Amino acid sequence: MKNILFLLLFVFNYSFGQKAPEVDLSNPRATVYTHMYFLQTTSYQPIEAAKTIYGLDEKEAVEAVVKLKRILDGKGLRIDFNRISSDSMFTDTISFVAQHKLILFPERMPLVSLEKYGESWYYSTETIQNLDVLYAEIFPWYIERIQNSIPGAGHKKIFSIEIWQYISFLLLIALAFVVFLIAKQLAFLFLKRILYKYIKNSDEVNETLKKLAHPISLLIAIELLDMVFPSLQFGLEINTWIFLGINIASTVFWIYVFLKLAQVFISFYQQYTQKTEGKLDDQLTPILRNFSTVIIFIIGAFKVLLLFGVDAATILAGASIGGLALAFASQDTVKNLIGTVMIFVDKPFHIGDWISAGEVVGTVEEVGFRSTRIRAADTSIFQIPNSKLSELVINNSGLRLYRRYNTQLGLRYDTPPELIEAFVKGVREIIVAHPDTKSDSYNVEFTGFGDSALLIMMNMYLEDLAWSSEQKSRHQIHIAIVKLAKELGVDFAFPSTTVMIEQFPEKKSTELHYDNDEKRIDDVINKVVSDFKAVVKE
Repeated sequence: MKNILFLLLFVFNYSFGQKAPEVDLSNPRATVYTHMYFLQTTSYQPIEAAKTIYGLDEKEAVEAVVKLKRILDGKGLRIDFNRISSDSMFTDTISFVAQHKLILFPERMPLVSLEKYGESWYYSTETIQNLDVLYAEIFPWYIERIQNSIPGAGHKKIFSIEIWQYISFLLLIALAFVVFLIAKQLAFLFLKRILYKYIKNSDEVNETLKKLAHPISLLIAIELLDMVFPSLQFGLEINTWIFLGINIASTVFWIYVFLKLAQVFISFYQQYTQKTEGKLDDQLTPILRNFSTVIIFIIGAFKVLLLFGVDAATILAGASIGGLALAFASQDTVKNLIGTVMIFVDKPFHIGDWISAGEVVGTVEEVGFRSTRIRAADTSIFQIPNSKLSELVINNSGLRLYRRYNTQLGLRYDTPPELIEAFVKGVREIIVAHPDTKSDSYNVEFTGFGDSALLIMMNMYLEDLAWSSEQKSRHQIHIAIVKLAKELGVDFAFPSTTVMIEQFPEKKSTELHYDNDEKRIDDVINKVVSDFKAVVKE
């Protein structure tokens, strides 16, 4: 009885093990598996594989499935069955017209796809129509002639690779290097000819163009390898790794190209901003440079992940969830970024402007992604977050049409009216004589009687908006006024109490004696103003 059970078990296992897979076209995964399984060396049945082709006779269908497999192997496209849908009702949601269609390799081979006809899945009509074109691109007509002309020794194998393949690969590398050298020079001349119509010639731009021409020429050499290497007919394993390396290198070079292109356009923008009066757009240059660099690296990293087989939907979902979590965790950063955008849109100030924002008063030195740097008069630095700065009331002294200067000059109470008039006249002429004052808008008047002085109001406007220039102009005018008072014999008052003692015996009066001679007064004013004009012209 025991022997009979062992015999039945053996027969069952043997029958189960010898049962060959049947043609299954019920879903995209089953169709692709049928195609690939029946073209393997151990299960080679091309007629069965040909059943995955719709609308061709048996001979043409066999030729089509063999060509299709060679195309995929030649490009190193390894099929991952786990990534192919097994849903018989699969619908392509990417295309504009929803249909039962699946593209095997959307990035690298978009013309190879499957479609549903009736209840079964077949390779699409589009794939069959483009099959000869794809095959001719990967295996040109001359490759077969070259192979036939190779002597028998060239077909000897070393580590499962024929000698002619080693030699051809080395020749291909040498050819790619020559193409790289030629393309580098041509690319530099072409870029120089095109861009110099819009960008001023400079050593910096020349250096940037040379750096840009380098990866462009490498991309051309990489493209040559991508086109020619499949015709060397290495196996799928080698092709997979070679093309992975080629695609990664191509992605890296493209990242470099876009980085240098961004640098060229930013240089063009920088030359434009140098012609404008405002300095805030100058500060936008490093922000644009940093922003473009981050965006290019993110897109490049996304592309590299796709090359390693990471699902795009997974990346986008992870990026969305991660971005949402990051947004919650960095609300202040997002607010500051929005504040930065609003500052550049509204332009409430420029670099170098003297502003007051809340309790902070100083010169704007830099506007960054997160904060604005303001240097106070004592040279200390204030870093104000842009989100808060965009909400503050900003008094921008740098946007004034003129700098107003208003002060009062106090003369002694015993100053004669004639000298008061002379002093006022001389101050007016000093203001008019200064090149930075608004000569048609000023006031110098005897406005009142103070506690210890006769008050002379001096109100004027300076055309130079720079704070340092204003202080220089004030200094020059103040010195001229002091000289005027000295020459006229006019004294400035200061808070004091005078005790009159001229009634005491043997005491003399404290009254000052002023020289009111009109000719002397005119000569003094003319001399002081003439000297002042000579000083401000220096």
